[in-house]
Amino acid sequence: MSIEMIVKAVVGSLSQFSWRDFIDIGLITVLIYKLTILTKGTRAYQVLKGVAIFFLVTVFCKLFDLSTVNWLLSSVLVSGIIIVVVLFQPELRRALEHIGRGTSLDKGTGEFTSSHYVVNEIHRAVLSLAKRRVGALIVIEQKTGLGDIIATGTRINAVISEQLIENIFEPNTPLHDGAAIIRGGQIVAAACFLPLSDDISIAKELGTRHRAGLGVSAISDSVTIIVSEETGVVSIARDGKLVRYMDSKSLRDVLESVYVPQKEGAFAWLRRRNKNEEEK
Repeated sequence: MSIEMIVKAVVGSLSQFSWRDFIDIGLITVLIYKLTILTKGTRAYQVLKGVAIFFLVTVFCKLFDLSTVNWLLSSVLVSGIIIVVVLFQPELRRALEHIGRGTSLDKGTGEFTSSHYVVNEIHRAVLSLAKRRVGALIVIEQKTGLGDIIATGTRINAVISEQLIENIFEPNTPLHDGAAIIRGGQIVAAACFLPLSDDISIAKELGTRHRAGLGVSAISDSVTIIVSEETGVVSIARDGKLVRYMDSKSLRDVLESVYVPQKEGAFAWLRRRNKNEEEK
């Protein structure tokens, strides 16, 4: 099919448009926009982007009359939508609830906090917790939204500070168990539940905190700081991998690679360390 034929087909289709078609397209556009806004900041948003790309490929195949490929993609697309509904039932239910209330799933505070201030506060808090052997699980959100995980905990929405972090994880307090979620310069929530990793290769001596840190790092691009309650050892979980025995400098390098990326490519040093360990 030539470009000229495609143009003629498009022009012919446009000439047959009625006012009902424009209303139809407008309603679908608004629906897609609202669905995008409502799911932004959750894992469902990433899946919806994948479904959208799949749909565009299906339309492309239909346009060029690739009947067999089009049939296969259409069948997979229908099945994929059903799977998405089953897997993300909680997120979709919350989205429908928020449609009824006319609000979005998660609103950012937009408050600005110095990157170096955030790095210093987290760094001091983690070292203090490790020194006192107080267990901690701190998840730093990046591009992949953690709105669904945040919803399982207690909302805080407070500016990061060393004292606040230590107080959250202080033993025998309501928010001690679970993870604290950090978004930008704020602690968004605490006592959040994380998915546990089912990797059988994880060392037996590692407990629930480490499995939870690995679990969330496997489903998102988040960075998780784990402080062992038994040993005080600081670990970092990222991309489903765990790096243990982080010292003060290594911890600061990780935090600066998150909050001050211009100093060095994000996690370049961590990738080099993993590569060196694999070579050994």
